[in-house]
Amino acid sequence: MLADSFSSAFDVFKARSPVLLGVDIASTSIKMVELADAGKGLYRLERYVIESIPRDVVTDGNVVNVELAGDALKRAWKRLGSRNRNVALALPAAMVITKKIIVAAGQREEDLELTVEAEANQYIPFALDEVNLDFQELGPAPNNPDEVEVLIAASRKEKVDDRVAAAELAGLKVRVMDVESYATQQAYKLITPSLPANGRDQNVALVDVGAHVTHFYVLRNDEILFSRDQAFGGNQLTQDIQRAFNLSADEAESARRNQGLPENYDRDVQQPFMESLALEVTRALQFFFTSTSYNQVDQIILAGGCALLPGLDDLIAKRAGVATLVANPFASMRVSERIRPRQLAQEAPMLMIASGLALRGFE
Repeated sequence: MLADSFSSAFDVFKARSPVLLGVDIASTSIKMVELADAGKGLYRLERYVIESIPRDVVTDGNVVNVELAGDALKRAWKRLGSRNRNVALALPAAMVITKKIIVAAGQREEDLELTVEAEANQYIPFALDEVNLDFQELGPAPNNPDEVEVLIAASRKEKVDDRVAAAELAGLKVRVMDVESYATQQAYKLITPSLPANGRDQNVALVDVGAHVTHFYVLRNDEILFSRDQAFGGNQLTQDIQRAFNLSADEAESARRNQGLPENYDRDVQQPFMESLALEVTRALQFFFTSTSYNQVDQIILAGGCALLPGLDDLIAKRAGVATLVANPFASMRVSERIRPRQLAQEAPMLMIASGLALRGFE
């Protein structure tokens, strides 16, 4: 291995443990998922947990308070009730530079690393000793059988180190550092059995509504054709509640979760928010159409904390003119008896990234 360039702390493409807990560190909560092999290519959901974290522990994807993040991870792991301490984490896509390159086929691992390092110098605007770097051969180059396509992924070391440090404070061992968009792409494969014709040869828009950012992807045959981040998320609804009912941020979030809001909440706050979200989705679709050669999508999948807002799927289907369903990466899985089905149905849309990360232990 090259000195510190290809770091084990940033193994985007190499799973190192037979079983991994998928851990999604988001701005408002930590999600953990543990899967087991159920045989014949199937999985079983063993455990999961969603642990709230204090405000400003994670900001814009950055872990700004490592100690509090570590405390939250420790609480989450204890609540999960697993003995497994091996975890897969992920970085936001905005923190990772990816580039596909073409290199000569048949190189030894050591020679390929040198080639990747030389190529990476052209595309990464940082000194290589400041980044964690990883790569994966994707297969033969499209137009030359003597060449192969290689995907490079790199991130600033401090972005990786902060997450690793928080996990280590919780007594966890980071075996894989992935990218959130790749984890979502993996989890999407769990949803395709719920789609007509398993989603084959269809353009499927996956809309993951986070607290502050909505991630919009269009996938075709399990590959991402298009992605776009929009600065709109569930925190907008919390702010609307604050203004409408003169509440603090914590009070608004609590009232929203516990359905403790006045009767006019749906009409005056939730419905306008849903209309705004539907507008964001239709705008993202237009960006997709104007940026690619495609002029339609066949299905929309909603994920994230807002996905189960009553009537949101029907509203987006109506505004976009596209069949819309709510994501459930566990729909085709066996589920442990310790898990409450009704609660899982309510929380499954928030577990896309965590479940995609948990799959890394079965590669």
